[in-house]
Amino acid sequence: MALEWMPREHELKDHLLFEADMVQGRYWGTDADAPCVVYTKKPLTNPFTGEEVPDLYVAEIRLNNPRQYNSYTTTMVKGVIAGFRAASGDRSVVAAVFTGTGFDAFCTGGNTKEYSEYYSRRPNEYGEYMDLFNEMVDSILMCKKPTICRVNGMRVAGGQEIGMACDLAMTSDLAIFGQAGARHGSAPDGGSTDFLPWMLNMEDAMWNCVSCEMWSAYKMRAKNLVTKVVPVLKDGDKWVRNPMIITDRYVDDGEIVYGEYVKDKAKLGEAKAMLKELPKDAALLDKEVAKSVWTFANLFPGCVMKSIDGIRAKKKFFWDQSKLPNRHWLMANMNYEAYLGFGAFNTKKITGTDTIDFIKFRQLIAQGAEASMENFEKVMGKPK
Repeated sequence: MALEWMPREHELKDHLLFEADMVQGRYWGTDADAPCVVYTKKPLTNPFTGEEVPDLYVAEIRLNNPRQYNSYTTTMVKGVIAGFRAASGDRSVVAAVFTGTGFDAFCTGGNTKEYSEYYSRRPNEYGEYMDLFNEMVDSILMCKKPTICRVNGMRVAGGQEIGMACDLAMTSDLAIFGQAGARHGSAPDGGSTDFLPWMLNMEDAMWNCVSCEMWSAYKMRAKNLVTKVVPVLKDGDKWVRNPMIITDRYVDDGEIVYGEYVKDKAKLGEAKAMLKELPKDAALLDKEVAKSVWTFANLFPGCVMKSIDGIRAKKKFFWDQSKLPNRHWLMANMNYEAYLGFGAFNTKKITGTDTIDFIKFRQLIAQGAEASMENFEKVMGKPK
């Protein structure tokens, strides 16, 4: 062998900051440990033959808090960071898949109960939390493996933002997407204000970011915000597309209707009943994710990551410019509109409403009213 006389070291180096067994039980858990993040290495599988490939894996980072629509707690944020770091540094991992438990939600953002009951009126504490949130987004954008958001249900608010941080999105056609910040006392500064202008024209980005309007998976696909939409409802052996959404035509009376909700009340009622009756199956969603991973697996890994990082750099540019000033504003806002917004949402079962009286709030501002508890009480719902 040429140059065999040269001294060489062959024992593999450990580049991980921590081992998986150090994270398991602290930041990662099992289905029974909810709320938590579940980290799993699954064998790389050929989606066309079903054959498993030895020694190669797909890392799955799963948000496991189904009772609260997979909203992330502080500890879960740490679990996501640990998950993407583990996937990034694992030589045997081909790609990282980010998903949620169940069919209801991928993620609805930060845990509103935690926001309202602990972080509101503790701005410094929320600033510390936002440092973790920013690192969570960074861990996705810096992962040295392709990242795929497997959207199993609602992807809303902070869930929409961490989903957009991923390289690709494959989604159930029952999922809805959108922001909720301006309705509940915050701003979508966890990525949406940075990413959306790259992904949409400026007016669509503005409306999607501010209006709190929810978009269907098919509308997201039509707007090129997700890569693939597949049905998850089954009627026997037949796959049934989301009956609440118009998918069989593009235009009605000069208006684009593809991806919009059915407006006829009778048909909408029938669609809702069908949603309740038909079983759900994620087989097509899993197949699309597997096909994407298989595509990556059959390419040069270095060339794949250089190409991906070249695209990510555009998202990262504005994210890196804005994440610290956004952190400071979000921290300060926890004493003001966020206190009201998250408080109203968290007390819906007590008051019957999940928002403040916005008109009254604006009237108080017009009068130059102080941000006092007495004035806050005037716009909050009342216990029933």
